[in-house]
Amino acid sequence: MSLIDTHTHFDVAVFDPDRAEQSELAYQAGVRHLVLIGFLAKYFPQMVACYEEMRSLPVSPQAHLAFGLHPFYILEQCESDVITLENFIQNYPSIALGEIGLDTFTPEMKIPKVYAKQQHFFSQQLSLAKNYQLPVLLHIRRAHADVLKILKSQQFSQGGIAHSFSGGIQEAKAFVNLGFKIGVTGQITNPNAKKLRHTIMQLVKTVGIESLVIETECPDMTPIACHHTHGRRNVSANLPYVVDTLCELTGLKRTTLVQHLWHNSCSALQVDWAYG
Repeated sequence: MSLIDTHTHFDVAVFDPDRAEQSELAYQAGVRHLVLIGFLAKYFPQMVACYEEMRSLPVSPQAHLAFGLHPFYILEQCESDVITLENFIQNYPSIALGEIGLDTFTPEMKIPKVYAKQQHFFSQQLSLAKNYQLPVLLHIRRAHADVLKILKSQQFSQGGIAHSFSGGIQEAKAFVNLGFKIGVTGQITNPNAKKLRHTIMQLVKTVGIESLVIETECPDMTPIACHHTHGRRNVSANLPYVVDTLCELTGLKRTTLVQHLWHNSCSALQVDWAYG
């Protein structure tokens, strides 16, 4: 089994004590590639340091960089951060731009001035992605319609991944129609995540398994089965639990499913990595 973890924050400090060990465990679990995702410009250097550290390890998934300015941290973002973002894209090998998007999960994020700033930064980053021909990794919470509207208004055609998807089936189809894959995390392992499970099953039934990719979003979104061993910290080695649940929900054989997921991830990230 070979897997691609399309969304991680493996560079954050919680992994500093045991990153080498967790890299080896992820590789042993089948993870061959993982993407390091950006959220604040001040942490871009630590992403690069993690990328370089993983490249030096004897046993590790191959790491890839995706710099971006996260909408939920919009109050910490400033215009110079967009310049910093472009500098990092120019100077380091970037596989995508992310995570970017819109978020109205909290009352503070719904304040018109704050939300307008989110939209402004989202549009700026989509323009960068177009200029550098990069797919984007979308963060969306309670703002799916507005994200779709902006993508269409910018005629964005690079595609990417709607990460940790939380919308309904019609919204999922709309993103797929715009060239995006739908990102599935350890949330799918929770039997109480009924809306998410229904959306994913309906998407596979009506659109096809080609619409999905998998991710851990470590250190968050820990699969249910790992809560007693990992507590609140998710790790990339837990990615097979997402696969197992998708097998249960779709009825697909594991060997068939993982090969589809591999090729779907390569399509979303615009790469041609050989399976295995």
